[in-house]
Amino acid sequence: MKDRDLTFTPATALVNLYRARKVSPLEVTEAVLARIDALNPMLNAYVTVAGESALQAARAATAALKRRVALPPLHGVPVSIKDLTETRGIRTTKGSRIYEHHVPDEDALIVRRLKGAGAIVVGKTNTPEFGAGGNTFNAVFGATRNPWNPALTCGGSSGGAAVALATGMGPLAQGSDLGGSLRTPAAFCGVVGFRTTPGLVPVYPRELAWDSLSVSGPMARTVADTALMLSVIAGPDDRAPLSYDVDTREFLRAVRAPSVKGWRVAWTPELPGVVPVDAEVARVAEGATRIFRSLGARVETACPDFSEVNGIVLATRGLSMVALHADKLPRWRDQMQKGLVWNIEQGLRLTPEAIGRGEKLRTALWHRVRVFMETHDLLILPTVAVPPFPVEQPYPTEINGKPLENYTQWFFLTYGITLTGLPAISVPCGFTRDGLPVGLQIVGRRRQEAAVLRAAAAFEAAAPWADKFPPVIASGVSRS
Repeated sequence: MKDRDLTFTPATALVNLYRARKVSPLEVTEAVLARIDALNPMLNAYVTVAGESALQAARAATAALKRRVALPPLHGVPVSIKDLTETRGIRTTKGSRIYEHHVPDEDALIVRRLKGAGAIVVGKTNTPEFGAGGNTFNAVFGATRNPWNPALTCGGSSGGAAVALATGMGPLAQGSDLGGSLRTPAAFCGVVGFRTTPGLVPVYPRELAWDSLSVSGPMARTVADTALMLSVIAGPDDRAPLSYDVDTREFLRAVRAPSVKGWRVAWTPELPGVVPVDAEVARVAEGATRIFRSLGARVETACPDFSEVNGIVLATRGLSMVALHADKLPRWRDQMQKGLVWNIEQGLRLTPEAIGRGEKLRTALWHRVRVFMETHDLLILPTVAVPPFPVEQPYPTEINGKPLENYTQWFFLTYGITLTGLPAISVPCGFTRDGLPVGLQIVGRRRQEAAVLRAAAAFEAAAPWADKFPPVIASGVSRS
């Protein structure tokens, strides 16, 4: 098979090809590393490439095929790891000067699970400093560029992961999400990012073990690959107190029988009163309603009240930033990203009254959304309020001519969903007139990841996107 075929073959197909002895993990890993060599200098998706260790693991995986032993579910499948996540023996900078030379002694739990399932770690992908921001750039490695237009941002904070997926630099990617860090770059790059219920994918090590806002999770080019990856990283661990048991086979079954027939689907082009949505983004995303109707779903325009999101974000995000990073300011302030410093300082100004009010507002939001979802199976809306913007621009300052209040408001479509704790996946749903991807956010009921995957797979089958390639690699790309 040609390298281009190999690098764009889904993980689910690779596993079957390995078992049929039609291709080897070594061939695939070499093709992925060659793609990284060719495109990464332009796009800066990977900040550290673990080529030698990846090839060693690929040779071992290939040798295992000859022994005809039972194979784990991700045997020989390349995967990238976000540079926030600890990897034994591979530099993990967190996008910060503070950790520029940090090499962990142990893998994070999610990395151990991926390796245990047979995946091959090919390297670390770029992130803003400590993952704080929706545009992927930092003082250590610079900016990651969007493969659909390298002059534009890829989104963040799992921006390097999304770019790697979109360009064939690996079929699977690990990322994380607080305010939208799996979903925003997925939308900007035309791939899939799945924020699951807090605790479904346990996170360890972790400074804030009881954090219900930040999650780690899967990214891929297809919904089925996303489900496959999720099936090996989900499940309980005593070191993660929010984790819980789940039948991970449900995720695989969901994508094998996708359907939304008879489902009640709420559509909203925005979260009213929270953030304006670019008119073209809303137009493209609204096209998804016709597809859901064609699949037999009952679609209505409806949305719970999210009007207090800004106040909740200021309180919860500020408190988190203080807990995680305030101790760094005395020594490192001048070398930290301005948005991160602003977040920390805003948090330091919070009063106990403001923190308490934020928690009360979040509780009220949860109950409004809970009641709304009792009569709806899904909520669908645009993933991001804007199309990709210039890479040099930290964040948009206005939408539809309306100025934004702060540097986080533009990604409140995802942040608002984060605050509910509901599972939400971003899938490609079309392109702007400038040829830039637009993402659709599909939100399900609490702990109903299988239902979200089933709906996303049904949408993908009705409006396939896997044959769409960014301009940097579109010419001459063929499919296996």
